[in-house]
Amino acid sequence: MQKAIIGKKIGMTQIFDEAGRVVPVTLIQAGPCTVVQKKTAEKDGYEAIQLGFENVPERKLTKPEIGHQKKAGLTEFVKVLKEFPLEDCSKFEVGDQLTANLFAAGEFVDVTGISKGHGFQGVVKRHGAAVKRNTHGGGPVHRHQGSLGAGTTPGHIFKGRDGAGQMGNEQVTVLNLDIVQVDEELGLIAVRGAIPGPKGGVVFVKNTVKVHVEKKATEAGRVNPQKASARVNPQKASARNK
Repeated sequence: MQKAIIGKKIGMTQIFDEAGRVVPVTLIQAGPCTVVQKKTAEKDGYEAIQLGFENVPERKLTKPEIGHQKKAGLTEFVKVLKEFPLEDCSKFEVGDQLTANLFAAGEFVDVTGISKGHGFQGVVKRHGAAVKRNTHGGGPVHRHQGSLGAGTTPGHIFKGRDGAGQMGNEQVTVLNLDIVQVDEELGLIAVRGAIPGPKGGVVFVKNTVKVHVEKKATEAGRVNPQKASARVNPQKASARNK
């Protein structure tokens, strides 16, 4: 079943698995989220649910936002609204509360968030450009980009060329992270590895789009003819003596 939830990044820590190995994880405060709206294929042409997260005073919302949430029957207004397209939304109804127990350990998820902003940065830090030699005559241009060599043809700089500019503060999705542990009491999800955004940043967690294929156990004594160890060279004396 496809599912999704909104959460808040708490920070990174480490836990130990059953074999005693250290596993770096990121803790996510998942939910509680309220189903604010439900889209159906008959009415809207596609299946999706809209979730609300993080309570906020009414005075901090616009009139359209207040009316939209009142229509859903919410007694407490929410700050974050996010729609998640799902294949089947029959198990969700408007007003349902989604918590961390929606997911279980061992599942794989994609996490989307806004990366940390680093402001306006030069081409060296932003794209890893080389620094010019610090010799005599270099002047104050050691970290400048220099000429891009457009020339007469084409006579302009192509769009997307590496250069200085805003760094970070953009939506990033990390795919195929496995859930190591779920704490239903505290509402926490421990995801292996790092996720985008600062501590306290809002993240969206949903089933991964990757396809996982279970590896089949090979039969004992089976020979793979594609491997070099299984190929026999008839020119060798060891092969002729068999």
